[in-house]
Parts: sequence; structure tokens; C-alpha cells
Amino acid sequence: MPAPAFPTRAAANLRAALRLLLALRRQGLRRLVLCPGSRSAPLAVAAGLLERHGLQLLTGVDERSAAFLALGLGRVDGVPAAVVTTSGTAVANLLPASVEADSGSVPLLLLTADRPSRLKGCGANQTVNQEQFLVASCRACLAGDGRGLAAMDQPAIQALANQAWEAALGAPVGPVHLNLPFEEPLHAGAEELAELAAELAVLVEDWIEPRAHDPAHDLAAEPARRAPGPGGQALDQAEAPTDPLGGLDPDRPGVVVAGPWRGTAAGLERFAAALLRWQRRTGWPVLADGLSGLRGWPGLELVAAYDLALAEPPAALAPPQLLRLGPMPASRRLQQWIAAGGGPQLLISEAEPRNLDASGSATARRGEGLAAWLERAWPQREGEGRATVPAPGVEAQELAGRWRWAEAQAQAELDRSLSQPGDHHPGSVDAGGGSAGAASEPALARALSRLLPAGLPLMLASSSPVRDWESFADPAAPQRRVHGFRGASGIDGTLSIAAGLALAEGELVLLTGDLALLHDANGWLWRQHLAAAGARLTVVLVDNGGGGIFEQLPIRPQGAPGLGDAPLDFERLFAMPQAVDHGALAAAHGVPVRPLASLAQLGAALGWAAEQPMALIVLHTERRSDARLRQQLRATVAQQLASAPAAAEPR
Repeated sequence: MPAPAFPTRAAANLRAALRLLLALRRQGLRRLVLCPGSRSAPLAVAAGLLERHGLQLLTGVDERSAAFLALGLGRVDGVPAAVVTTSGTAVANLLPASVEADSGSVPLLLLTADRPSRLKGCGANQTVNQEQFLVASCRACLAGDGRGLAAMDQPAIQALANQAWEAALGAPVGPVHLNLPFEEPLHAGAEELAELAAELAVLVEDWIEPRAHDPAHDLAAEPARRAPGPGGQALDQAEAPTDPLGGLDPDRPGVVVAGPWRGTAAGLERFAAALLRWQRRTGWPVLADGLSGLRGWPGLELVAAYDLALAEPPAALAPPQLLRLGPMPASRRLQQWIAAGGGPQLLISEAEPRNLDASGSATARRGEGLAAWLERAWPQREGEGRATVPAPGVEAQELAGRWRWAEAQAQAELDRSLSQPGDHHPGSVDAGGGSAGAASEPALARALSRLLPAGLPLMLASSSPVRDWESFADPAAPQRRVHGFRGASGIDGTLSIAAGLALAEGELVLLTGDLALLHDANGWLWRQHLAAAGARLTVVLVDNGGGGIFEQLPIRPQGAPGLGDAPLDFERLFAMPQAVDHGALAAAHGVPVRPLASLAQLGAALGWAAEQPMALIVLHTERRSDARLRQQLRATVAQQLASAPAAAEPR
């Protein structure tokens, strides 16, 4: 075995690890998730020492779960959290969260310990090409000195930390991998630890002056000048705004489509203010995705039932031009409707230079964000207010009126269909605080939207929950932050992401299906950290015995050619029901459980769960009947809209 190129001591490794974490702390690092390991011992001890000086340290045994927890932490305020792992396959477990962070524009720092270069390619234990594992999804893959981190002096370590931080917060924000070789010996003794702890007080005073984090960093003024992430396509700089409005005419009819919001809460306020200004001037209706954070926003006139209205799109709802904001919404009907549009389409993204035009129908794209675009294209005059803004044109008001009418018809049908006879009024909430509707997934989405207190953040798991919320949640419900991770739309880190969001937000409700919850069962282990932080996570589980999303696709045939008389085994090939008692699994982790016999018990259950650091509410539904219910609702709304006069407009 080759001799060390840079012989070192355990104390030198620890001192180098401290310098790196201190440098990241100076940049603004506040939270670190640590996984167990020997090669990563210097980083672990350094993190433990820094916990006494303000670093929030969370520990977890599952690297995949830890990375998703950090993903949730970084989503809320746009400040990257760090994950520390040992070498080998531990690093491979970071890939799923790295992919979502890349696709969904979430800042994330992945710090992995490694063997020095002399042990690479010679069969040394737990030594793999881990520096290559995350290349495809990271903004940057950086490395410490191949002789060991202790071989780097203080300026070099500071430069490495600065480079990592800036790469994570560039446009688009995303994950960064720091692969850090450590030469043995790794474990400092008690005397060395005491000596370094004493030194640390001086180091902290000299080194930690964290830069004030600007929550608007993810709304960088000139994101298009930055390089896009791997596989991304930068905005065409030749597409200079000779026409500041990108081909749109605010005096003619149009529609705004607002996709999922990926920025911070502060950024959303600026975004909504700009959108309100545009709507007051143009009169254009806003089709707001369930993850846009706009539903319930004061003053905005929104359309939420577009997925139902566009099951068979009436010609009267077709706009001559579109203003598209952010990523594509989840609704496939809306996606098809956008792709079929023949007029001008301006797509504006928020600090995202990559191409978000999956439909290929955008005629112009801007990456500076709605507020900056509107201010440049349409400077706000001093004293401008509602009274000084010109009224929208007659044709624009007529189109908006038709959309309002379609929205009203769809919402009335949802109230009728998702409520039981005997309610005081359609969609009412009974005296016990619960919805009186039947236990279907669409009815659950509607009831939950009404029962959650205003401002309480929500996370929607991918597959059915996010789509049901988009179509069936009550648009009159209070505004709240709604989180979803539609970048890669995976289900593999659902519970851990929710735990990270809850730690960052203080409280959160997760709406999830049974397979998504099972896929991340180790997420229940974060309960102890939620309890220690005084945070609360309520998990509302839709247990329909398998993959309900596949019931909504034309997959379940009556028979299949070549299989004789035996039908295709849909349950085994697609739904894949698992014989798991989710309540027992949660209870084994110390998480209290409350099953619901009906939606009438939901309100009381939410109140009970709000007193627990982590709680599970279970509702059993029948996925085949729910799939038929969704089809029936779309068909009924389509029939109502098709039979209405083209000029129908309630006033």
C-alpha cells in the first residue's frame, strides 16, 4: 500500500474539518444533517463542536432520508442545508434527493468523506468512484486535496467553501457535491479534543461573521447570465427584449397560467403583488396551480377548476394570448390546452435560466422574474393605484367573465357531488368540525382545504394527492404555503422532506398516499428532532391499498392478448398493494395514530394531531370508485359548460 503523500495527525484532520465548516458558517450555513461513519469522523466531531456555537445539528442513520430532510429544510428560506456522509455506497444514497434538488431548484450541500487518492483504484476497502456519483445532477462537484483535507491551508479551504456556497445559490439554485478526502488517523483523543474545543472559541469569534442572507437571492436580478445546471438549456441571450412585453398586448384578451412556486415566502409576496398589478390592468383571469401559493391570495381573481373545465375545452374559453409563469402545472389537460394555443405565449421564470417550455409553444421567454420583467416593461408610476389604472377592455372582460362562469359552475358541481344530503349548505362543515362528505379522495382534498387553519403550510405528495388538491380543493379556502416537489415528481423521500419542511416552517401538514409513505418509512425516525425543536408534523394518509394514480390512467384492461383467458394482473403489475399496517409502523416509532371512520371525524383529528410533534391520521378509501368519481365529475362539468351559451357571464 502506498505511503501517505501527506502524513498527518487526527487533530490536523479535525482542525481542517472545523475550518471548512466555519467557512461555510461564515457564508450562512445554519443547519447540518449528519449520518454515521468512520471516514467522516473529523466532520462529525467538528459539527458536534460547532453545535455549541449555533449550528443546528440533526442526526440520522439513513443517508437517503437525511438528504431529503435537508432538501425540505432548504426549500423554505432558500438557504442550503448540509448533509455529511461517510464514503462508499453512503454517497450513492444521496442521488435521489440530488436529482430532485436539481430539477426543483432547491439549494443543497452534500459533504462526503473519502479515502485519499493513494487508496483509489487499488482495492482498498469502501473505496469507490464516489466523486462521479452525483455529477449529472449537481451544479458543481468539488473536491478537497487528494492527499487529504489537512493538506490544505486556511485560504484554500475558505476558497473551497466559498465556491461551493456560490454554486449552490447561483441561478438556478441547486445541489453541490463536496468530496473530501481524509488521511488516517481519523479519531482524535480526549486531550486533543479538549485542546481543540478551547481553540474553537477563538476561531468562532474570528471566523463566524455570517453574511446576512438575502431571501431574495433566489430571485437574482440577472439569472440568465449564469450557466444553467446539467442538461439545462439557458435562455437565449439573443432574445433581447426589443418588445418589452414579449409580444403580449395588455389591451386585448388573454389568460395567465401560474405554475408551481419554487421560491421563498418573501419572493412570493413580490410575485403576487406584480401579478395583481398585471391583472388589474388587463383583466386577464389567472389559472393558478395548486402549488402556486396564490389560491386565497387577497385581491387576486383566480380560476382553480381549470382541469375540470378543460376536460372538453369550450371554444369560448380559448385565449388569443397567454402569460405563463414558472414551471408547467400538473394538469395534463391544461398542458395540452397550452400546447394547442396559437397566439403569443410569453413564459417568465424566476431566476431559472433553463428551458421550462415542455409544450414547445412559448413564443418568447424571460428569466428575470415577473416583478422585474413588469417593472422594466411597464414602470410603476408614483402614486399608481387601483383608481389610476386604466380599466380592462370590453373583450378582455368578456373572456374573464366566461372563465368566472365556468369556475362557478364547476365549484357548484363539486359542492353538490362531494357533500352528503343533510348538510346545512353544499360543502358545509358539521358542528364537530369535520366535513360531512363521503370518504373519497376528492372529498378529502375539499374538506382538508376548508379545515386547515389559515397560513398553516401544507405539503402534497406526488401522484394523486397533488392532482386532487389541484382540482378539488376549495378555492375560497384561506391562503397558505403549499409545497410539492414536482421537479422529478418522485415519491421516494416524501416523509423526510415533510419533516424538513416542518422543522423549517415550525408546523406542517402532509397529505400522502400509502405507497409514498411506505417508500420513506425511515422518515418516522425524525420524530425525535421535531419534538426537540418544538415543531409539528401531521401526516394525513390516504390508504387505498396501492398505487391509486394508475387507476386514473387507461392501464386496467378487461383482458390482454396472448394471455389466454386470464386478464392482465393490474394489481400485481401496477397497483402493487402492500400488506403493511401503517398505523402499527408509525406506532413502532413512537408516533401516535388516529384512524378515521369518516370525513366527519377529520376536524377533530386535525386538532388532536396539532398537539403532537408527529402524528398520523389514516383514512381508508377505495381507489377504483374514486377513479370513477373523478371521471364522472369531469364529464358532468364538461356537459354543463358545453350546454351553456358562449357569452354566459354572471354579473
